[in-house]
Amino acid sequence: MSLIPATILTGFLGSGKTTLLKRVLQEAHGQKIAVIENEFGEENIDSDILVTETKEQIIQMSNGCICCTIREDLRTTLQDLAAKKRSGQLDFERVVIETTGLADPGPVAQTFFMDDEIAETYLLDSIITLVDAKHAAQQLNDRQEARRQVGFADQIFISKTDLVAKDEADALIHRLKHMNPRAPYKAVHFGDVQIKDVFDLRGFNLNAKLDIDPDFLKEEDAHDHDHHDHEHGEHCDHPSHAHEGHGHHHHHDDDVKSFVFKSDRAFDAAKLEDFLGAIVNIYGPRMLRYKGVLFMKGTERKVIFQGVHQLMGSDLGPAWAEGEARGSKMVFIGIDLPKDILLQGLEQCLV
Repeated sequence: MSLIPATILTGFLGSGKTTLLKRVLQEAHGQKIAVIENEFGEENIDSDILVTETKEQIIQMSNGCICCTIREDLRTTLQDLAAKKRSGQLDFERVVIETTGLADPGPVAQTFFMDDEIAETYLLDSIITLVDAKHAAQQLNDRQEARRQVGFADQIFISKTDLVAKDEADALIHRLKHMNPRAPYKAVHFGDVQIKDVFDLRGFNLNAKLDIDPDFLKEEDAHDHDHHDHEHGEHCDHPSHAHEGHGHHHHHDDDVKSFVFKSDRAFDAAKLEDFLGAIVNIYGPRMLRYKGVLFMKGTERKVIFQGVHQLMGSDLGPAWAEGEARGSKMVFIGIDLPKDILLQGLEQCLV
């Protein structure tokens, strides 16, 4: 049986996850989707599109989709669904996990790598984050969960942009890019998105290309933000009222930040492995996503690496093309990460 692709749908309370999910489930795309809900609230996606009301944990829907609520942990639910699929009791082609608005997507993503049975059955495709344009500034200032959700994203959908002025929306986009320059963003209206923007994004595929917003890199080079990094320690609670009306300064105050390392010199594989191992050991819980395409001494192929928290993996990618400029490009997204230590350490791993 080929691996079942899984998508994690996250976003702060009221950002429009359920609206987006309903839209995806009701569209005539001919795909059979199993939805795992991890909600605390009363509002349940099943209510208006289900064939029958039932106390059963797994419910078949009118269009062949399946809905289930997590009663135990996610691992058990995923194993249960896979077993029912193998035995022919359930028929589905992919899984969508809708997390509660207060969830940190990290542990959800880690589930797919830490358990052998899950890793051999499912393929984590991507983490999609919804951001509510109307309330985002305050949520990002006040709630670390909201900042983490942005940091983890492979794709960001911004809802309710029609409710804010253009300069407010622009300030939000600027801020999101600084938190996560590798996730493309798109404004969505009432969950109206195309299936191709939601599924098969390959955000967790090691060989998917490493997109980093080019404007982000330009701006980083133009004026360095280093001196802002130490203004707020981890005890700062970012009260939102202090930032109102200063949209374009917001990213300096976020504890979730990103930075990029680039070099055209080759890495020494052993040195890099030791250094990254030590960094992940110390800062792993604060490292949300990190990913890179590396130029390694001694191989004619690109090395692709990525990680979530303490889980890190690498893979040989395609060969460097004839005449292609060789170099490494890495992006780190995390909470109060020591940028200087990381950049200097990586520099010392070069040949």
